[in-house]
Amino acid sequence: MGPATDIPASNGSAAEEFSVSRGEHGAAPGARRERVHHVEEQYRRYHNPTLVRLIKFAGYGAVEGRGEGVWVYDEDGHRWLDFAGGYGVFALGHCPPRVVAAAQAQIGRLPLSSKALFNAALADLCQRLAELTPGDLQFSFIVNSGTEAVEGALKLARLATGRHTLVSTVNAYHGKTFGALSVSGRELFRTPFEPLLPDVVRIPYGDFDALETITEATAAFIVEPIQGEGGIVVPPPGWLKAARQRCTETGAMLVMDEVQTGLGRTGQWFAMQHEGIDPDILCLGKALGGGVMPIGAFVGTPTVWKAFHQNPLIHTTTFGGNPLACVTALETLQVMADEDLPARSRRLGDRLIGGLRKLQEKHPQVVAEVRGRGLMVGVELTQERYGGAVIMEMAKQRVIAVYTLNQPRVLRFEPPLIVEENHVDQALEAFDRSLAKAYKLLGGKA
Repeated sequence: MGPATDIPASNGSAAEEFSVSRGEHGAAPGARRERVHHVEEQYRRYHNPTLVRLIKFAGYGAVEGRGEGVWVYDEDGHRWLDFAGGYGVFALGHCPPRVVAAAQAQIGRLPLSSKALFNAALADLCQRLAELTPGDLQFSFIVNSGTEAVEGALKLARLATGRHTLVSTVNAYHGKTFGALSVSGRELFRTPFEPLLPDVVRIPYGDFDALETITEATAAFIVEPIQGEGGIVVPPPGWLKAARQRCTETGAMLVMDEVQTGLGRTGQWFAMQHEGIDPDILCLGKALGGGVMPIGAFVGTPTVWKAFHQNPLIHTTTFGGNPLACVTALETLQVMADEDLPARSRRLGDRLIGGLRKLQEKHPQVVAEVRGRGLMVGVELTQERYGGAVIMEMAKQRVIAVYTLNQPRVLRFEPPLIVEENHVDQALEAFDRSLAKAYKLLGGKA
C-alpha cells in the first residue's frame, strides 16, 4: 500500500516530529493538536482502527509525551496521574532515574548478547532471582515478556513430567500466545483461535473440591495467586496451600504465574508469600524491567530443571537475557530492596483500600465490592454499564484508570509503588466525583 496523501508529511526528522508532540520547541497549541489528529489517523490506517474508538471513548484522546514518577504528560503539557501503572509494569514509576542510568550506561557498551561468550549480566540476574525467590527455586530462564515466561513454564512442566494435561482456572489470564492463551480462562479471546493446545482443563478459582481435577495425569496446575484480569480476585484462605498439597500428592508441577502480582505489588515480594507457598515453577514479567525494558523470567527448582539438562538448546531465545534488559532488571530489584517497596505497597494499599471502602458506603448504588492486597486493588461495580462512564469521568480529571480484561465490571487500581499519600487522596477524590456523575447520568439522580 502506498503512502496516504491525506496524512500530512513530515517536514523534519522523526525526532523533531516527536518533540512537537511533547510540546517542545515552542510549538503552538494548534500545531500540537494537529499532531494528535495525525497520530489518530496513523492508528486508523496503519495500526488498529477500532482501538482509536476505544481510546477516545474512554477519554484518553491525547498523545503521551513523557513520564516522570507517577505522572504521564501529554503533548499539551497536561499531566495525568497514572493509577493503572501499565497493568503492573510501572512499579517504580515512569523513568526511574537509577534504572534509566543503568540502561544508558549499558547501551553504549553491549546492549545485546553475542550468544557465544558468557553473559555476566545474565548470570548476575539469575543469581539474584535465586536469592530473592522463596523455597527451592534456583534456576532461571530469561525471556522478553510474561507470556513468554508462561510458554517456557508449560514446556518445562510437560518435559519434566512426561505428561500432557494442563489444569488452569476459569477467568484466568496468562497471555495471548498460543500456549498461554490455551490455559487462559475467557472464551472471548480463545474461541477465535481454536483449536489451541489439547488436554487443557479449567476449574473454578478458589474451589477446594475442584482441586481433585489435578491427577497423576496432570503435567501442571498453572494459577495466579490473585487473579488480575479475572477481576482482582483473592482466593479463600488455605486454597493455594491445598493446591500445593494436591500437586505434591499427584506429582504435578505447580506453576505460579506472578507476572502481574510479583515484585512488591501485593505487599510482599511475591503474592504467594501471603500463604507461604513454594511453587515448582514461577513466572515473572511486567515490573521486572522497571518500566524501562521488556523482560520476563521463569524460575524453577533443581528437580524440575533437570529436564532441560538433556539438551541445553531445547528451549532458546534470540533476544531474551540480553545484557541491556538484565542490567535494567538488576537495578530494578536493587531499587525495590533499597526503598523497601513491598512494605510501602502494604502501607499505601491500606490507605487506598480503606478510602475505596468508604466510597463504597457512600455510593452503594454503583460500588458492589472493594478487594485486593497492597496496591493491586479491584472495585466491582453493581452494573457493567457504569464502568465506561466512571473511567471517562476519571479521564476528565486526568486520572488514568482501567477495567480488568476478563471482568469489565471491575475497575482496577495498580499505581506505581512509589505513590505518595497525597496521590492516593487525589485519586480517591476523583473517583468519588466520577461515581456520583456516573450514577447521575445512568442510574438516576445522585
